[in-house]
Amino acid sequence: MFDISGRHALVTGGTSGIGAAIAAALAETGCHVTAAGLPTATTNATSSTNDTAIDMATLDVTDAAGVERLVGGLDRLDILVNAAGMIRRGAEHDLETFGRVVDVNLTGTMRLCTACHPLLAERGGSIVNVASMLSFFGGGLVPAYSASKGGIAQLTKSLAIAWAAEGIRVNAIAPGWIATPLTQGLQDDPARSQAILDRTPMKRWGTPADLAGSVIFLCSPAAAFVTGVILPVDGGYLIS
Repeated sequence: MFDISGRHALVTGGTSGIGAAIAAALAETGCHVTAAGLPTATTNATSSTNDTAIDMATLDVTDAAGVERLVGGLDRLDILVNAAGMIRRGAEHDLETFGRVVDVNLTGTMRLCTACHPLLAERGGSIVNVASMLSFFGGGLVPAYSASKGGIAQLTKSLAIAWAAEGIRVNAIAPGWIATPLTQGLQDDPARSQAILDRTPMKRWGTPADLAGSVIFLCSPAAAFVTGVILPVDGGYLIS
């Protein structure tokens, strides 16, 4: 029921952090993975995990033409994971910064969903978006990030309704506090980090690898009747 071997997956934000961990996990299941993201030291390389290639591609999700070129080069697609994202703590009340964050996190996700829609419809494919704890509550220092992640939750539900008749399932994971470069400032702040740990029943920061199993489940036959779900993966933070 959890076998997704042989499927083709595209992971945006797949060259670092959460996206890279998801791309690696999908490859380990036997998927052929294209991991697309902003340039890194390994972006132009092809890595191999258990003899399954991960093709690395450069992509800015705010570049509509770039999105079309990348997707247009795919022969088939079964899985789309939208993990590209940015946050600018303390600067998001500036309207230019606000717009940039929303363009990457929310509109960028819609760009990929729309571009990949025909390929996914051919295969009865699956989309997994990356939401957030801030899909459920606000953040005074991050109004753009919070608004974009709230939008991801509603976009996920809306596309799940719109595309269900074509056999496309659309779900999202909502990570809790995950140790990545995006949260490094919080990890380095002893008081803030302790407050997060105090509220998290499992008493630790999550890792990018902690998210991979949920994505695999949502893409697999085991979730064949699951769509429009925002699945928290947070060590219990949301319920405490």
